[in-house]
Amino acid sequence: MIPRTLTICIAAALLGVSCAANAQTIPGALPESAHALTQGEWPAYAGTYAASRYSPLMQIDASNAKSLHVAWRWKSPDMSVRAANPTIGPSFANESTPLMVGGVLYTPTSLSQVAAIDAVTGETKWVYDPKIYENGLGMPANLGWLHRGVAYWRNGDDERIVMLTAFAQLIVLDAKTGKPAASFGRDGRIDLVEGLGRPVDRNYYTMTSPPVIVRGVIVVGSSVFDWWAKRPSPPGDVRGFDINSGRLLWTFHTVAQGEEAGTETWENDSWKEMGNANVWAPMSADEELGYVYLPVSTPTNDYFGGQRPGDGLFGESLVCLDVATGKKVWHYQLVHHGLWDYDPPAAPNLIDITVDGKRIKAVAQVTKQAYVYAFDRVTGKPIWPIEEQAVPASSVPGERASKTQPVPSKPAPFDLQGARDEDLIALTPQIHKEAIEIASAYDRGGLFTPPSERGTIQVPGNAGGASWSGAAIDPETSTLYVGTYRLPTVVKIQKPESWQGTYDFIGLPSYPAGPRGLPLLKPPFGSIVAIDMNTGEHRWRIPVGRSIAIPPVLALGIREQLGLPFRNWALLTKTVMIVVQTGYYSAPRFVPGLNLPVRVLHDLDPHLWVYDKASGEMLAEMELPANATGAPMTYLAGGRQFIVFPVGGGTLAEELIAVSL
Repeated sequence: MIPRTLTICIAAALLGVSCAANAQTIPGALPESAHALTQGEWPAYAGTYAASRYSPLMQIDASNAKSLHVAWRWKSPDMSVRAANPTIGPSFANESTPLMVGGVLYTPTSLSQVAAIDAVTGETKWVYDPKIYENGLGMPANLGWLHRGVAYWRNGDDERIVMLTAFAQLIVLDAKTGKPAASFGRDGRIDLVEGLGRPVDRNYYTMTSPPVIVRGVIVVGSSVFDWWAKRPSPPGDVRGFDINSGRLLWTFHTVAQGEEAGTETWENDSWKEMGNANVWAPMSADEELGYVYLPVSTPTNDYFGGQRPGDGLFGESLVCLDVATGKKVWHYQLVHHGLWDYDPPAAPNLIDITVDGKRIKAVAQVTKQAYVYAFDRVTGKPIWPIEEQAVPASSVPGERASKTQPVPSKPAPFDLQGARDEDLIALTPQIHKEAIEIASAYDRGGLFTPPSERGTIQVPGNAGGASWSGAAIDPETSTLYVGTYRLPTVVKIQKPESWQGTYDFIGLPSYPAGPRGLPLLKPPFGSIVAIDMNTGEHRWRIPVGRSIAIPPVLALGIREQLGLPFRNWALLTKTVMIVVQTGYYSAPRFVPGLNLPVRVLHDLDPHLWVYDKASGEMLAEMELPANATGAPMTYLAGGRQFIVFPVGGGTLAEELIAVSL
């Protein structure tokens, strides 16, 4: 007689679910969250609030990955809305990653709609349109129309989808019907501009990433325009709301206020007018501890700090809050007195590791400056020493750059840090000479070389290094996989024009081109790095993207994979690593029917790749109809494992693409 447990495991294996995963620990996850993942669901933006981007599914593996094909394509309802009203304007990109619960996908759209989709067929079940685009405010702040995800919550039969919209509304929907939850706020919504400590211009204040919901508390960040035109600037407060009623429970000031600890780091009482320092990137949470982890961004004015002397807490910090009270448990400032727009761009990853024989509940924060900062997520103590190292002074009048910056001893940086001659492209000696000539027009040096009036080449650039694509974690091996790309930024400091506000100086970033249409920095232009977080040692690096798609590389006859300088995303399963990559933007141009310039998104050689997690060996390469523009996710429905990711935006059709065997 076959034991019942073995029978269950055999059936699970046939469906692509790992029986061993039933006992596998997902860091910080409650049993319900871990069980949902084990059953093939994807109940949070990154799988769980551990932000691992990991699923224990194993139907897709090394033996069959070459058989992947497009199963269905779902067209965003935004397309018909824009067709009826072209003045709404195009999205920046379709960055929306869906959830999957109970055989239904839940996804936002760039225009802040929410849709429910059959997970097997891709057929639309319902769409909720709050018509945010009808408020007469034009394009939302920062990057315009875009959104990355929603949150799901369940208590018995009460299932809710929580959406943060453009122009700052919090909307709660019944997951079954798509109708607003009548008991929440005013007819299912809350105006998030209300209750802030300062008047806020809605054109500077929006939401792009999903909230987290822990112990019945919705934790809400924001996306604030962090440049120079508004003074005082909008606050980046993080707030907690009751999931049932919408009642405000607490507010955490990311720029310390009044008598709060930290105001002494805002010298000359600059805390009274400085703002931003918001949490625009996704957050993570330890459901067991009841802690939420905030990647807090750069204060205003982002490239010039002469009017905000001091370190400026909690700008560019990792902050741990108690979700019940909103009180700070611990924090660590990753950049003092930020001048580079080096805000932590992604959700901190929860990871359980063993260091020198000791088991540690850890949290790892990947950064634009190509560091991984690792801490005990309970106490905030660094896993490995972090040393304050001397950095260059600023040459800009009135600027007082921090004399030191925190540098982790482990892991080693996962990408270039600096724009020295040896960092520049050198595919041939002549190309290297031309790259040096281009770079010689600017100031340059190692990491944390301050921006200057002449213009400083910043490497990594203000988009990373790591970006909002973040990292993925394998909880079985404690390996972190981080995507990175080499896109330098030139930041030039100058006196503002009258329409550019009243700060003494502002910074203007741009992206320098390399010689002959090539990137300025040496390859690999885009890559993924695997890091053993038990030891802090790098395991391997692989280029991502077929560099022969760059005409000058092809013309040189180079067939070696050099990668592409674009954002990429890694998704992990029990068996493999799945990777997709975005396309590129050309210079802004005026779109017919819309009287404003829009950056134009283009596809370039779109593929999905499947890799061996241990070695980085490519197992399969699948051509796609379009480049991914947001994070992929995976789930099991109808006995099949699907991989789904968003594509399109701008002038390209916005869709979800589902891939399966």
